[in-house]
Amino acid sequence: MTFIEKLSAVWTANNSLLCVGLDPDVSRFPAELAGKPDAIYAFCKTVVDATADLACSFKPQIAYFAALRAEDQLEEICRYIKSAYPHLPVILDAKRGDIGATAEQYAREAFERYDADAVTVNPYMGFDSVAPYLEWKDRGAIVLCRTSNAGGSDLQFLDVGGKPLYQHVAQLVADKWNTNGQCALVVGATFPKELAQVRAVTGDMPLLVPGIGAQGGDIAATVQAGKTAAGTGMMINSSRAILYATPVAGESTADAIRRVALETREAINLHR
Repeated sequence: MTFIEKLSAVWTANNSLLCVGLDPDVSRFPAELAGKPDAIYAFCKTVVDATADLACSFKPQIAYFAALRAEDQLEEICRYIKSAYPHLPVILDAKRGDIGATAEQYAREAFERYDADAVTVNPYMGFDSVAPYLEWKDRGAIVLCRTSNAGGSDLQFLDVGGKPLYQHVAQLVADKWNTNGQCALVVGATFPKELAQVRAVTGDMPLLVPGIGAQGGDIAATVQAGKTAAGTGMMINSSRAILYATPVAGESTADAIRRVALETREAINLHR
């Protein structure tokens, strides 16, 4: 199955638009993992097993693994998801943005080394920086568009022919770059007005939407702005709020993670 086919199927199968981000911060791990050489893998596996039936995708952020020389554990958790939950897309959050032979190697890293279904990419260097990922006909290229950080406005609101740059990027991806039908866009939940404008430009193209949970994006406004007519079309990401959920009396770490993931999925579904 292609990335889009897999994503479309799991939106229905799991009744979910929730993307669970895997941002493993060892300083916040449960005490029982302290000092274990495979702590990152073990923690991520706990998260995956606790939320696999509640999520539409998993999004490991490569920096959290690479900073600790734990790329081998990233490979291992990607293999585990592919083996145990093959219906769930794996999105490598790498935000690559180079061109030519270098971009080709980044594509190989994402799609061969980690066997990701999709990877996030930066369009600042133009189509050249996205084209190598499109050579992988069944994999997704998720292009940064209107990001959730406040500083994104420094560039993303620059006027380009009478419209802001982020809308120009959305139009380019929708009309010209999406050659395989496997592209998506990153649009932050912190800007629901802009999210609605991107949806209007791109039709039913999937949107990866960070910014709820720890970043404070409003779930109701996000869903209303970004959903398609079918009530799907989004991968609404939550990372820290789920990963580091505080257990209440009698809960294990996995129980707390699952509880918050379930609450988040249900809050999203309430507005679909």
